[in-house]
Amino acid sequence: MQYDPIKRSLGNVFNKNSFLRISFYKLLDLLLLRTWHIKKELKNLKKTLSGNSYFLDAGSGYGQYTHFLGRKFRKAKIYAIDVKEEQIEDCNRFISNTSMSDRVVFAVGDLTMYSEKEKYKLILSVDVMEHIEDDIKVFQNFYASLKKDGVLLISTPSDQGGSDVHDEHENSFIDEHVRDGYNINEIEEKLRSAGFSKISTRYSYGCPGKISWKLSMKYPISLLNFSKTFFIILPVYYLITFPFSLVLNYLDVKIKNKTGTGLIVKAIK
Repeated sequence: MQYDPIKRSLGNVFNKNSFLRISFYKLLDLLLLRTWHIKKELKNLKKTLSGNSYFLDAGSGYGQYTHFLGRKFRKAKIYAIDVKEEQIEDCNRFISNTSMSDRVVFAVGDLTMYSEKEKYKLILSVDVMEHIEDDIKVFQNFYASLKKDGVLLISTPSDQGGSDVHDEHENSFIDEHVRDGYNINEIEEKLRSAGFSKISTRYSYGCPGKISWKLSMKYPISLLNFSKTFFIILPVYYLITFPFSLVLNYLDVKIKNKTGTGLIVKAIK
């Protein structure tokens, strides 16, 4: 299953002006459970991250997390990189028309080669590491780029059904992934080998989250991959399922998941 064609189609609709784009960001914030978990972690870190400091959005994609960081941390300067040039150009056009234009920069960059010695107080990496083969090199670059006591915050699929893979004979729901998900011990060991010693990891997308993900993402994207005509009925579909997804997302964030298809990883230098 490929996300990129769907992303481009949605982008053609929502990137026409700033109002539509920001509305789209807010919709994604509500729909995407990983955003709920990231917001929870950032809220807990707000005092630590306050003041004039540099943040890195490592694998910025649409730019929704860069925009969120810019709104919540108004003194921070944010550097956002991604390998996709067309997305970077699009994000820079958008951000140039906002009040964040003097402290937010998008740039093309490869995380396996990008390092800025002890520059960042926060590095945020949301659903990126599952796309990168040489993850150890990226973790080393993250460690080198963080200031002392700087925070690395990662959201990524787990090996407990991440990418909708439940055994070795199944294929990933998302073609672009190079790994289906991380084992907790695996990712913690890789981070330790990169230099991190203070690491905490927890599951996201537990039982409520898995149901929400199917309702809000898997089923509609499967239909859109089958036929773009489903864009017509998409608003009706979400009108029916959206309230259920909100409740399920809330429950997933509030409870301690014993297992889950996602991981939230925090590592401090």
